[in-house]
Amino acid sequence: MQVVKRNGDLVPYDYYRIFNAIKAARDSVDLSVSDEKIDRVVDAVEDAIANCERISVEEIQDVVEMKLMSFGLNEVAKHYVLYRQRHSIRREAGAHLMDIYKEIFFADSKDVDHKRDNANINTDASMGIMLKLGAEGAKHFVDNYVLPEEYAKADKEGYIHIHDKDFSLITLNCCQIDLLKLFHGGFSTGHGFLREPNSIRSYASLACIAIQSNQNDMFKPKAN
Repeated sequence: MQVVKRNGDLVPYDYYRIFNAIKAARDSVDLSVSDEKIDRVVDAVEDAIANCERISVEEIQDVVEMKLMSFGLNEVAKHYVLYRQRHSIRREAGAHLMDIYKEIFFADSKDVDHKRDNANINTDASMGIMLKLGAEGAKHFVDNYVLPEEYAKADKEGYIHIHDKDFSLITLNCCQIDLLKLFHGGFSTGHGFLREPNSIRSYASLACIAIQSNQNDMFKPKAN
């Protein structure tokens, strides 16, 4: 039997793809459904499609849902549907990411919002393009594989904003020093104490030290 993938490619039917998808749905609800019962569901799916020489992925998934419900596994069926939806969303997000990459590679920054959302990066320069590609890829990964779905959805729809999402798995970013406290009383660098400055020159020097300290603190790896 040949299975028609979403991109039109033909691949051989794979028993274990169905088995593992149902197993993942079962595990997501922590139900005591045995692997043997999942085997019986997959066998029933195979019986239902046995006469098909060629069948689409979506048609197989529809049969899986029906067979799960016929075996009384309604909760597993519900989470199997959610599993399908998540993968559909990830496929669409992957296609969207490729569209963003095309813009980053081939469009001028004055014409594309994605190339202007970080004032610290010149996205018309080679290194700026590479940094932006990495940033957009990291955001895609966080949205689709790390964040709880409700938070990713809220961020996408503009109800919340997750600042520096691309850095969120490796470090804290934009953790700023309070300059008012800095200039009124001085501060400790960890290796000594700097008193409150008494002149503009001292203020400027102290600000430089603060910026350096801030950068050092910002980009330390997060503790596990």
